[in-house]
Amino acid sequence: MPERHPVWESLIPPSEYGRPDRHAVAAQGTRVRFADGSWALCATSGLWNVNLGYGNTAIADAVAESLTTASYLSLFRGGHDLAVRAANALLAVCGPEQYGRVLFSTSGGAANDVMMKLVRHCQALRGEERRQVVVGLEGSYHGLTYGAFSLTGEELGQRGYGVDQRAVRHVGHHDETELETLLAREGHRVAAVVLEPVLGSGAYEVSERLVSALGRLRAEHGFLVVADEVATGFGRTGPYFASQDWPVRPDVLITSKGLTNGTCAASAVVVSHEICEDFERADAVLVHGETQAGAPSSCAAVLATVEEMRRLGASELAARTSARLDKLLERLTAHAMVTGHRGRGCFRALELTGQSAEVMAVARRSGLLVQSGPGCVQLVPALTYTEADFDELEALLVSTLDEVAA
Repeated sequence: MPERHPVWESLIPPSEYGRPDRHAVAAQGTRVRFADGSWALCATSGLWNVNLGYGNTAIADAVAESLTTASYLSLFRGGHDLAVRAANALLAVCGPEQYGRVLFSTSGGAANDVMMKLVRHCQALRGEERRQVVVGLEGSYHGLTYGAFSLTGEELGQRGYGVDQRAVRHVGHHDETELETLLAREGHRVAAVVLEPVLGSGAYEVSERLVSALGRLRAEHGFLVVADEVATGFGRTGPYFASQDWPVRPDVLITSKGLTNGTCAASAVVVSHEICEDFERADAVLVHGETQAGAPSSCAAVLATVEEMRRLGASELAARTSARLDKLLERLTAHAMVTGHRGRGCFRALELTGQSAEVMAVARRSGLLVQSGPGCVQLVPALTYTEADFDELEALLVSTLDEVAA
């Protein structure tokens, strides 16, 4: 029997497993080293999660200390001090006037799964058991676990995997028209409307018209508003969380990715005071638990990441990095392969005439890591990018586009 690569690598065929040019062995700052000896400039912040760059020693030290002092402690029918401290730190940056409690999970997908249970349970506590429908946006990405996969608004083979989408609807993100039509038809059955401030795969910014209409529509139809900020939080789009600029405050906010600067498998569902009160009045138990959710190491990473965001002045960093990225994108629009750009802050997409997968592959051979999306390549640099990093990014992108165009 031939030797088989032991790791099932994600979203590539088995024939591609174990390639030295894709097998990472180290990462530092804004660069990743691979098994073939090459280094590559990372323009994706890992998977949009390493907002403060690779190898942050303050976060690593905090995780190491937690592993020796607390090792493993559970939130299953109990709690621990690091979870309380991490929750308080999160509430402080999310907005303690709006949010009252944090439910820890282990990934953005898992957090979306528990969110769907939470909003349905909350509506039942309000006497609205018929409210089972959760509405997402076309083109959205909420994860690939079963609940999140059903809410993801891209066609990624959900039917083939038997994903149950009977209680899920999708509407366009350009304005409020399709949502209003859906609510007129079955608003009495809608538990929640879930929006990514910037849609994950294509980096489409959700329209101001849709966001502006949410408060009126929520008051009229009784659904909950959920901001999925798995990718857009922790300064990725400018403010700490993009929904902090919305005219309507979400009932639920989901965060992951930048939550631990990519160091731990962690996410959090941040819940409004009103939802907390619904559960408290009934003393209701949400039936959910994950072995590693809120483990000491991930909570220590959350605390250290929040502190590093404060120490580094991450909001100012995000603004400067975004301004540099704006200028770079504008210059690149002069290239024959580029048709425009979209997104917000440091979560952007370069729109192409085609061949986005080839652009990604050529960029990798040239020493640059980007991800392809629908008709685009995504540019999601760390907030800590330097002028030298941007100069290198521009040179590599131009040479890559020239090679593909030729």
